[in-house]
Amino acid sequence: MPFLYRRYCGFGKGTREIQKGLVLFADSHTREGKIPFSMRRMYETVSSCPAYQVDTFITRFEDMGYGQMLRWIRGFMKQYAVAEYVFICDNFLPVSSCEKRPETTVVQLWHSGGILKKSGYDTADDIPKLYRGNVYKNYDLVTVSAPELIPIFTKLMGLPEGTVKATGISRSDWYFDEQWNRSMREQFYRRYPEAEGRQVILWAPTFRGNAGSPRLYGMDEIKRVMERTKERYFWLLKLHPHLEGKGFFSNCDIPTEELLCVTDLLITDYSSVLFDYMAYEKPFVFFAPDLESYEKTRGFYLPYDSYPTTVVTGEGELEDAIAHEFSNRASQDIREAYGFHMSCCDGHATERILSILDMCREDAG
Repeated sequence: MPFLYRRYCGFGKGTREIQKGLVLFADSHTREGKIPFSMRRMYETVSSCPAYQVDTFITRFEDMGYGQMLRWIRGFMKQYAVAEYVFICDNFLPVSSCEKRPETTVVQLWHSGGILKKSGYDTADDIPKLYRGNVYKNYDLVTVSAPELIPIFTKLMGLPEGTVKATGISRSDWYFDEQWNRSMREQFYRRYPEAEGRQVILWAPTFRGNAGSPRLYGMDEIKRVMERTKERYFWLLKLHPHLEGKGFFSNCDIPTEELLCVTDLLITDYSSVLFDYMAYEKPFVFFAPDLESYEKTRGFYLPYDSYPTTVVTGEGELEDAIAHEFSNRASQDIREAYGFHMSCCDGHATERILSILDMCREDAG
C-alpha cells in the first residue's frame, strides 16, 4: 500500500496535484456496498454540495477473495493519493498504511459515542499484534461526542494533541430528526404489527474477543426470560455484525439504530449503542454474565455501576431488573448521563464538523 500510494502521488517523477473537491467515503466493514450509518448523514450532506465530487469505497474485506481485495485497495489508493478529503468511521488500514501528503484531510467520524469499555491501544483485544505502526495514523480530525472524551481518545488512538475535537458525532443527528424517527416507527410497525400494545425490549450485546473469533454470553438467559414474558413484551434480538452467521443469529433484520426510537427498554452489556439510545431518555439494563472476568481482562474507563441502571450478572435476576427499570428509573438520571457522555450530540454535529473543515459553506465554489 505505501508503494501504491507513492506511485499514484507521482513521487519521484512529477508529483500529481490534489484534485480539489474530491471527497472519499471509505469503510471496510460494511456489507453490500451500503453507506455505513455512522457516515450516512455526512455523506448525504456533502453529496448535496455542488462544490464536491464524492466517491465511495465501501466493502467488507471478510467477504472478498485475496485478489479481489488487492484490486479494491489499489483503486482506493489511487484516489486517496489525490483526494482533498477522506471520511472514515472505523479502523481502516489503507488510510494509515503510508506517509500521507498534508494536502489531504482525513476525518475519522468514529462509530460510537460515550465512554464505557476500554478500546484501541488501551486494551490488548482491539489491535492484533501483527500490525506494525499506528492503525490510527494520518488522522487530521477525530470527532467525539463530549469534551470529557478528548484526552481518552487522544491516548487510545495515540494521536497528537488537538486532533480529537468534541463536535458531536455525525450519526447522532438522526436521533433528533423527527421526520426520520417517524419514518422508522412506521417502518417498524408495518413490519411487526403484532408489537402494537406491547412494550418493546431490545437486546443488543457486543461481542467478546476480536472480530475474527467473536464470543457471546447470556443468550440462554435471554431466551428463558423471553419465553416467560412474551405476552407482555415484544422482544428484539440484535447481535453485533461480527457475531452474525457464526453460530448466532438476530431475530430482526432492521438495523439496530433504526430500532432505538421504538424500543421501550434496551438490554446491553458493553456496547456503545447505549449512548445512542440515551438520546431518547428511556431506561436500559446492563446484563453482563461475564462482568468479573471482563473487568479484569479489558476494563472500563468509568466504574461499571456508575451508569443509571441495574447491573445483572447472575441467572434469575434479569426479569426483576427489567420491571424495576420500567417502573422506577427517572428520565432525569438518563438525561444527566447523556449530558456527560454526549453533550455535543444535539442534532447539529454534522454542521459543526463541516464548519471546522470549512466545507459546504453557502459561498463555497
